[in-house]
Amino acid sequence: MVKATWLITGASSGLGFALAEHVLARGDAVTLAARSTGAMSVLAGSYPDTAHVVTLDVTDAGQRERAINETERRFGAIDILVNNAGIDFLGAIEEQREQDYRQTFKVNFFAAIALLRAVLPRMRRRGSGMIANMSSMDGVTSLAANGFYSSSKFALEGATEALWQEIEPFGLHAMLIEPGSFRTGIETRPHFSGDTIEAYVATSGAFRLAMETNSDAMFPGDPALAAAAIYTALKSDSPPHRLILGSDAHQRIGVKLHSLQIEFEAGRDVAYSTDIAGHVSAAS
Repeated sequence: MVKATWLITGASSGLGFALAEHVLARGDAVTLAARSTGAMSVLAGSYPDTAHVVTLDVTDAGQRERAINETERRFGAIDILVNNAGIDFLGAIEEQREQDYRQTFKVNFFAAIALLRAVLPRMRRRGSGMIANMSSMDGVTSLAANGFYSSSKFALEGATEALWQEIEPFGLHAMLIEPGSFRTGIETRPHFSGDTIEAYVATSGAFRLAMETNSDAMFPGDPALAAAAIYTALKSDSPPHRLILGSDAHQRIGVKLHSLQIEFEAGRDVAYSTDIAGHVSAAS
């Protein structure tokens, strides 16, 4: 396979770190970017010719531009951007603090959009490149207590779906990665936002409790195996638009699709009844 240059955000831990490790082991060049550089620097020390570490708070415009420029100076063009950096706060919609849910969108959506918009002109001029946006099973199907995180990922899904329609005609690609729950360390440090409200004890409260007393069964995914699957998909000659990772993700998304199909079919007559009289649908 042709060697490529990757820029991976959120590469200090979790899926980002596992992916960087996998990519480097296969000979590609990687800029590992995150706010904390300790673990990344250790990994990069084993690959002095192909690994570069940058400090990156994805919400900082200057640091985003510096990460891109340093990658291009060190390795040339960026072939694959992986928008992996993300944060999550748990709590009911009414419970969460405004500063926390705004930060969720700032990191998970707006920063990812800013990064891909920064690299797209360069990719477009070359006529090649891949944008990989790390979504989640929660970007397809939401849960009580995780509404704002899901909303940020729903937004990323919508933007990415439009993006691949816009850029594929000139040789670029975009992909959504939709992982389930992986044992990345996040399971041991859930972030809660706001004070609990008694009324939600049976809904969002149940999810909070599950996270506080988490078991391995809630996190079936192996980051190393996910990294291998992501690498294969992104280096494919025919990359998919969506990559679902983990049995829990496949099951939850399947339940959502089934439920949506039932409601979709049940609502057909109502949908068509609201058209102007005599209108003939192009889809008919």
